[in-house]
Amino acid sequence: MTITNKRSSAPRQRPPMPTVAEIVRAVTNGEPAVRITAYDGSAVGPDTAPIGLHVASERGLTYLLTAPGDLGMARAYVSGDLELRGVHPGDPYEALKALEGGLELRMPSPADALRLVRGLGWDRLRPVPPPPQEHVPNWKRTLQGLRHGRGRDAEAIHHHYDVSNAFYEKVLGPSMTYTCAVYRSPSDTLEQAQSNKYDLVAGKLSLKPGMRLLDVGCGWGGMVRHAAREYGVKALGVTLSREQAAWAQAAIEREGLSHLAEVRHLDYRDAPLEHFDAVSSIGLTEHIGLRNYPVYFKTLRDRLKPGGRLLNHCITRSDNRTSHRPGAFIDRYVFPDGELASPGKLVSAVHDAAFEVQHEENLRVHYAHTLAGWNRNLVEHWDACVDEVGIGTARVWGLYMAGSRFAFERNQIQLHQILGTKTTRLGESSYPLRPDWTA
Repeated sequence: MTITNKRSSAPRQRPPMPTVAEIVRAVTNGEPAVRITAYDGSAVGPDTAPIGLHVASERGLTYLLTAPGDLGMARAYVSGDLELRGVHPGDPYEALKALEGGLELRMPSPADALRLVRGLGWDRLRPVPPPPQEHVPNWKRTLQGLRHGRGRDAEAIHHHYDVSNAFYEKVLGPSMTYTCAVYRSPSDTLEQAQSNKYDLVAGKLSLKPGMRLLDVGCGWGGMVRHAAREYGVKALGVTLSREQAAWAQAAIEREGLSHLAEVRHLDYRDAPLEHFDAVSSIGLTEHIGLRNYPVYFKTLRDRLKPGGRLLNHCITRSDNRTSHRPGAFIDRYVFPDGELASPGKLVSAVHDAAFEVQHEENLRVHYAHTLAGWNRNLVEHWDACVDEVGIGTARVWGLYMAGSRFAFERNQIQLHQILGTKTTRLGESSYPLRPDWTA
């Protein structure tokens, strides 16, 4: 008779489920300066902290674990599975400030990572569908065409600008201007600052009655209407957004400017090949793509008469070390396919398109003020905005604008205006010895 040792067939016991607080401690250095609470009753961080995060559900935890960084947090926040405490969702700027310095993330040690995975189980690490506000990833966009092809550009513009004209009226204010304003004083209202911006552009372009202006990427026609109303200019605006074009044309008719101003639903590449006296591009270059700069600026130059002026106004990177592509949150929720260049790259592109660069300036701080004004408007009209576009989209815009303000304030991104002239072969530019405009 033989005796054999039989190993126990009892199943291996699963490690205890880690709490959300334990997970946070494993992926952060030191104690967070913000209060983090969770659906499981756990908490970490000082209970007296003015800013708090609340992970409201297991789905929220899954979002955070399966897409670490800004994309996972955005998914959880937009879906309502991550709540910000101590701030209004229309302006979470103070929360972003607190998180920047008060939550230092790190990779967990191999032992901690293994323990967390075993305790969580693979079910909680399996991605779940993102909120409906999220645009498809880059690889899926190839079905819409090549990056910055006409069809794909139109879809990207539709995603961002065709949210709701009524929503934009509440956020942007009466001017319906969705670009950086110019503040002559911190006490200027948003409307005054937007008018200042249009006057600055008009001055740099030396607009006078009877001149012809082409405004590409014209939005809701703010520059077109301002140039016609204040300077007697015959102005044409083009935009890829049908909703923008319809709103702008109705505003033109309402203001009695139809004899001078027009906005068309049109790709800038199809703008009339007439010789305009001036071309303004205010907030379009961010959508063009770096590799398309040569064609873009040549296209604008071809629409100018000799001696005409171009004013290009756009967001830029603060240096050449960071990627020209945006982070995951901005790319998926705000500006699909957006790209930013450094100011030097833009100046070179304008120069290489045979413009003579006459002036350049940085309005970075002005955009931070502008965004703060838009956040204030969203807070003031929060209920109406939520009724119009839904709570998830309203959260996207509050987060996006507050985050952009934060980035402008800290010189992570900038806003540059570049003025160029279509100087003739004989060196005639019509530009005076000293600038004929004032800031």
